[in-house]
Amino acid sequence: MILQIIDICYLVAVVLFIVGIKLMSHPDSARRGNAIALAGMLLAIVATFLTPGLNNIILILIAMAIGTGSGLYYAKSVKMTAMPQLVSFFNGMGGAAAALIGLVEYGDLAVDEIGKGAVLMASLIIGSISFSGSLIAMGKLEGVIKDIQINKILAFVLLAVAIAVSVYVLQSGEPQPTLVYVIVLISLIYGLAFVYPIGGADMPVVISLLNALTGVTAATTGLLYDNKVMLMGGILVGSAGLLLTLLMAKAMNRSVANILFTSFGGSAGGPVGGDNGDQVAKEINLYDSSILLSYAKRVVVVPGYGLAVAQAQHAVHDLEKALEEKGVEVLYGIHPVAGRMPGHMNVLLAESDVSYEKLIEMDDINEKFPNTDVVMVIGANDVVNPAANDDPSSPIYGMPILEVNRATNVIVIKRGMASGYAGIENALFFDPKTRMLFGDAKKVLTGLVTEVKNM
Repeated sequence: MILQIIDICYLVAVVLFIVGIKLMSHPDSARRGNAIALAGMLLAIVATFLTPGLNNIILILIAMAIGTGSGLYYAKSVKMTAMPQLVSFFNGMGGAAAALIGLVEYGDLAVDEIGKGAVLMASLIIGSISFSGSLIAMGKLEGVIKDIQINKILAFVLLAVAIAVSVYVLQSGEPQPTLVYVIVLISLIYGLAFVYPIGGADMPVVISLLNALTGVTAATTGLLYDNKVMLMGGILVGSAGLLLTLLMAKAMNRSVANILFTSFGGSAGGPVGGDNGDQVAKEINLYDSSILLSYAKRVVVVPGYGLAVAQAQHAVHDLEKALEEKGVEVLYGIHPVAGRMPGHMNVLLAESDVSYEKLIEMDDINEKFPNTDVVMVIGANDVVNPAANDDPSSPIYGMPILEVNRATNVIVIKRGMASGYAGIENALFFDPKTRMLFGDAKKVLTGLVTEVKNM
């Protein structure tokens, strides 16, 4: 009877996971979806405590308290600019948990349990790769780890060796604890070799893929324990992570293989300068910018990572309200890979109470640019670079962009003329329609609010 109750609770939990993920697909319902998925997880945890013969409950509760307290603290204290790093860290911890479970379970594995052993080895290898790879991705996003070119053939040799040793351990017919630790070590090294050479501009895609791998390890762990909610939850996470990886690659007009095996972009911007050959970037001041904005019919704001760095989301919302009081329509153009993770800009703007209906995705907003009086680019760079459409020699050629150069006027708010995360110069800065408004985004936007209100 108890086992039947547990299975029913697990089934309800999985349904709640699915409903939660579905609601997370839209900003307006994402918060509710997150709460529903959380309820499903809580139900699964409570049901697990009903398992007959469960031991070490005190230790489990202590571990849960430590984990819950740490998670709440970091989730509440982390800055929005560091949210992708936090996601990568949490993802790595999931991989580490799967690998540790594999190590513990190997001690109880009978030598003739080949099927269970294969699942266990998959947990060890994939979990270790996800752990070390996620930590490197986190370091790259934080800017403390630079790109290191590693021979890709050597990296694949490491993976092949880990798999070969796993097969040997399963076929040996006797316990091989030392070789199991060797498998974990080789897999950890492969995780480093896998992520190190990938350019910083591609880290969001890498994190999404690593998240899918962590989902796979959760599913394999569910198989080890015959735990249906872990199996289904892992499948959901793995499939969602893989789909997101493919969607992001499509948004960059690149294949996943090209992203993973071709270095693209760096963790630092390019050189600072004010001209591009015979072209010169033209500046504009606060007063003239406020005139353009105040007398416009439609203004489109294009946010980027620089907006997050400056913590200027509240200031841009204040400017939006000031312009709307003058009858100006204000919209926000959101690129799928703007920021450092999918949905980064949506979450950032939602934090300042920007209406979800004003957050317009790339394909829809591109149709509006020809009828837009002013586009204000704040901290975005590569996602508005017209070279993606006009320059076949550019490394971002073919990448779908926000075609802001089709608007009547473009104001770019930036600290300087440094290149974007992809490490290439932005031709938009030298477009005749573009004016550069240099300065910290928060200070500039606050100044614009004052000037607009005084108009």
